[in-house]
Amino acid sequence: MIITSRQNQLVRSIRKLHHRKYRQGHLLLEGTHLIQEALASGYHLSVVCYTSAWQAKQSPTFWQRLLHRSDRAVEVSEEVLAALCTTTTPDGVVAVADYTPLPTLPLQSLGLCLVTLQDPGNLGTIIRTAAAVGVEGLLLSADCVDMTHPKVLRASAGQWFRLPMQTVTDGLATLKTYQAQGWQIVVTRPTAPLIYWQADFCQPTLLVMGNEGQGLPPAYQDASFTALRIPQEPNVESLNVAIATAVLLYEVYRQRWRD
Repeated sequence: MIITSRQNQLVRSIRKLHHRKYRQGHLLLEGTHLIQEALASGYHLSVVCYTSAWQAKQSPTFWQRLLHRSDRAVEVSEEVLAALCTTTTPDGVVAVADYTPLPTLPLQSLGLCLVTLQDPGNLGTIIRTAAAVGVEGLLLSADCVDMTHPKVLRASAGQWFRLPMQTVTDGLATLKTYQAQGWQIVVTRPTAPLIYWQADFCQPTLLVMGNEGQGLPPAYQDASFTALRIPQEPNVESLNVAIATAVLLYEVYRQRWRD
């Protein structure tokens, strides 16, 4: 039976996932690519909602795999599908997956910590870059944008499922714990004497990046942390945090170059 009403109970329950307080333990996956990436990473889908036009374009192999890896698949009208999505141009399918937050991260040599980051697009872009250079895990301060925000998942281009993430209540204390275990804690500061390429990134390193407008809170500018700067032309505003993070991470990757 096709669902045509936005007042349907299933539709209403999925629409609640647009809001953070209802996403505890749930992910809203919008679009074919995200669903494919979730399945490739071993996620099971609790429900899939699709339009007939979308189904007609899928290969029999993918369609059978989707049915096998989901508890429920429901056809919906184009209008209902649009209501389920946070995007303006959905491609015809939405799914819900369950996930369990990690209690700890499997960090061995390279981690990234984000503090008070607010833009979901920036977080998703950083996740995509971090996965590309081999970051082992991502720490998020409790006041960061929600890691399960649908825009975060979309901006990560599916790499969200491949990068372990953990939200910590006290980011500074967590960094101090890693530092006591021998990790280099790296922060950025415009006046830092060291340029980022002068740092030694071949040792266990946690890179710390801050808010889009304010940067890191003063408490994170600890004298025992390694402070670096990214040089740029005068009278130019600071780099976008996702770009700055990419610059630093690719220097780490260059120093640890792998064939």
